[in-house]
Amino acid sequence: MHSAAGAVLALSATAANAGIIIPAGDWTVDIGGNVNAYAVWAKEKGSATINGGLNALTGSNTTNQFTNGLLPNFLSVSGSTRQNDLDVAFTISLQPGSAHNEALGVGAGGGINNRQNFITFGDKSWGSVKLGKDLGIFASDAILSDMTLLGVGAMATNPASNTTLGRIGYGYIYADWKPQISYTTPNFSGLQATVGVSQAFIASSYIAGTSTTASSTNASPAYEGKASYSFAANDVTGKVWVSGIAQHTGAFVGYSNNDPTAYAGDIGANVNLAGFGLTGYYYHGTGIGTQGQMQNGYGKVGSTTVLDARDSKGGYVQATYVLPTKTKVGYSYGESILESGDGETTSVGNLFSKNEMHTVGVYHPLTKHLNLVAEYSHVRSENQAGQKNENNIGSLGGILFF
Repeated sequence: MHSAAGAVLALSATAANAGIIIPAGDWTVDIGGNVNAYAVWAKEKGSATINGGLNALTGSNTTNQFTNGLLPNFLSVSGSTRQNDLDVAFTISLQPGSAHNEALGVGAGGGINNRQNFITFGDKSWGSVKLGKDLGIFASDAILSDMTLLGVGAMATNPASNTTLGRIGYGYIYADWKPQISYTTPNFSGLQATVGVSQAFIASSYIAGTSTTASSTNASPAYEGKASYSFAANDVTGKVWVSGIAQHTGAFVGYSNNDPTAYAGDIGANVNLAGFGLTGYYYHGTGIGTQGQMQNGYGKVGSTTVLDARDSKGGYVQATYVLPTKTKVGYSYGESILESGDGETTSVGNLFSKNEMHTVGVYHPLTKHLNLVAEYSHVRSENQAGQKNENNIGSLGGILFF
């Protein structure tokens, strides 16, 4: 299956390896995806002002939502064939949401996303080329290794959002879904690499000490790449990976230092032995932000019209164990940090500084295709002045792959 859902299937020992296979002349059609739904309860605590953060929390409210988890629902149609000594394939997918459609369509999180439409062609002797929209290259292994991918993790600030956040902004930067041209090498005994050019994201930045934001125009494409090594020795299996991204932001409107370069890199690994799984991940960037890519990566230098790059960093650790009942239990901790720029002399007190999250999860395979999920997460967000808001999040639900 040529989809993110297919990648999740590969990570889940309880799921099938393919969807519904249909021979169709020269083609083999694969219909697959997932359906998931969760009941979520959250208790917020704190009154700090935290500006510029995707995950900023405020208030002292108890809320509940019925929603998708970190994964949206996926309905994916893929086709593959062999023509002129080339493996040719396509994928088109839709992501209908489970969130409530509010009156008159306002905040209609129950609507439909389009995250994938791409073609691939190549041969196992020299690799493959991808053209179209799919999961980004940088930080993709971070999100695919996150146990909350099968659950909820952190909540989005918009109650009608099509998905939750998982650990996005609490340990890694969102890989996002991007139009791209990329090349993947053959698999050399576990070693594989991907390089590509993807659609530029317009940079935006909350200017600390003011009520304004800055945004850029005419950004150049992003250059992304990753390399990984998968291994198996006796009863030990695992994977080590690195990835990176660089992009000219384009000119910031109203500011004089036009077209700076934002960049980031990461490293991660997971190891599995006798039911135990361990994952570790770390990233560091400059000008790229620490939640959504190109978000809040620059700050104003004093009263000038110059913007200074903000450094960002973070990571997560995760431990899981599969019980004799095949139930997987796991614990993970992660944090994402945004530092003020060296030249930011204006007060940055209310600017977002840090998100951190502890998560405990239980993932039970009721059938080969259906997992029941229970999670609890404790979330804390902090501004540059050290003021904090907290959120306790519990969820129950399930996810079915087909």
